[in-house]
Amino acid sequence: MSTATEQQHWPGPLSAAVARLCTGLQPQVSERTAAGFAEVLRRLSAPLQVAVAGRIKSGKSTLVNALIGRRVAPTDVGECTRLVTRFQYGTVDRVEVVFHDGNKQAVPFDADGGIPADLGVDIDEVSHLEAYLTNAVLRDLTVIDTPGLGSLDAASVARTEELLGTRKDDADDAADSDLDPVSRNAVAGAEAVLYVVTQGVRADDEQALAAFTAATASREAGPVNAIAVLNKADTIEPSSVEDSGGEVWKAASLLAEKQAELLKPKVADVLPVIGLLAETAESGEFTAADAEALRGLAQLDEATRETLLLSADLFTSWECDVPAGTRNRLLERMDLFGIRSALEAIDADPEITAGALRRRLLDSSGLASVLNRLDTVFRARADGIKAAAALASVTALAHASGDQGERQRVHDAIEVLLAKPEAHQLRVLESLTLVAAGAVAMPADLAEEVMRVGSSNDVGEQLGLPGRPRNELTDYALERANWWRSFSSFGATPAQSRIAHVVHRAYFLIWQQLRSG
Repeated sequence: MSTATEQQHWPGPLSAAVARLCTGLQPQVSERTAAGFAEVLRRLSAPLQVAVAGRIKSGKSTLVNALIGRRVAPTDVGECTRLVTRFQYGTVDRVEVVFHDGNKQAVPFDADGGIPADLGVDIDEVSHLEAYLTNAVLRDLTVIDTPGLGSLDAASVARTEELLGTRKDDADDAADSDLDPVSRNAVAGAEAVLYVVTQGVRADDEQALAAFTAATASREAGPVNAIAVLNKADTIEPSSVEDSGGEVWKAASLLAEKQAELLKPKVADVLPVIGLLAETAESGEFTAADAEALRGLAQLDEATRETLLLSADLFTSWECDVPAGTRNRLLERMDLFGIRSALEAIDADPEITAGALRRRLLDSSGLASVLNRLDTVFRARADGIKAAAALASVTALAHASGDQGERQRVHDAIEVLLAKPEAHQLRVLESLTLVAAGAVAMPADLAEEVMRVGSSNDVGEQLGLPGRPRNELTDYALERANWWRSFSSFGATPAQSRIAHVVHRAYFLIWQQLRSG
């Protein structure tokens, strides 16, 4: 395969370099390890694998639908919600049931365009579902819906743990692979995670994030490959959050900040979102008829309107001119917060169109911030995330072989790769992960600096000086490069010194980039 062809298949130059490493090593390792490398190559050329995970009833599937822009993932409790479902790009919409033995069976979407509630097969024989959709968002992200980690269904929890890479037995994700269990385990797992929490972060949330590994090779969740969202933000009682000023969204934002403190450094951020409202607005579920029904509500006398908005029960049962069935539909798709937001928009502009009203609801959902973080944390770094995950898998495969000579050959090849200037990003990601996981203790201010340098592709943000002129950035990059070089030689522990060398090199490369630009 030519270099040009390789470049067309890999997310970027780092992934292409790791792919060449795998291809070069295959003739030098055992047949079993070589088969593992082939699987690593397959995953390298695929879109970034992002798992949406969290406890049961946290609204994962609703958020998945919002991300994809289509109400396709089942949200009501049923057999499909007990399965891992991988949503990926395809030229034709289809669903495949993948069985534990590797066989597959196509099933049709239901009449509403979603995955059917009843698959018509023995669910105990099912490994996972593969849903292929023509949605453009899936061209560079495979979105993986997972069963709830807090489910009482042990089999569902096991499927999620296998997907996240927290189990050390057979991995369902490689059902169509000929690899042995150890090798399958080394290459299974998502490469990044979008973790869904609700109002209270619990110990099992922290444990799940601590156990998450990209490619199951001991790369813990961190600011490189994990984001959390505070879902159902509209259910937060403002009076329970200090300084919220009685505002729901302000309360949600403050609570998200507190949760970020609890979950960091396992996640890059915690963002509030209203998944139901995002799903309704983004997936075409909000119709012109819904807009007209809301106009009808807006025209009710103030006393009736206020009574309706006191609770869900009153909204659907109180007598008024808008039919109860219509109100039920609105409540199911928007909840009271969304209905209030829509009525405020109509009050401000009685002529507002259905399209503008839908956009207002989308703005109120917080989805835009989540999508932006997906771009800056995941998409912008997909090459580095995938390359790092692939190297972790390669290392795990060599270790699992039990052959010391093979392990050394792989180790030496990786060291040669990492010594190249273009591969320094992998060193930075590795250092950031070590510091984030607490594997290397650093003073708080230095740990924060390591995170900053490794958590962005924007030079201004890397240097902590966004928007500053180039000459100021250039001088500061050189100053910090010199400081970290001195720290690595004087005052640092051996482990800290290794991190310091990497950070020094990162600043030096930034300085070179700014000078040549």
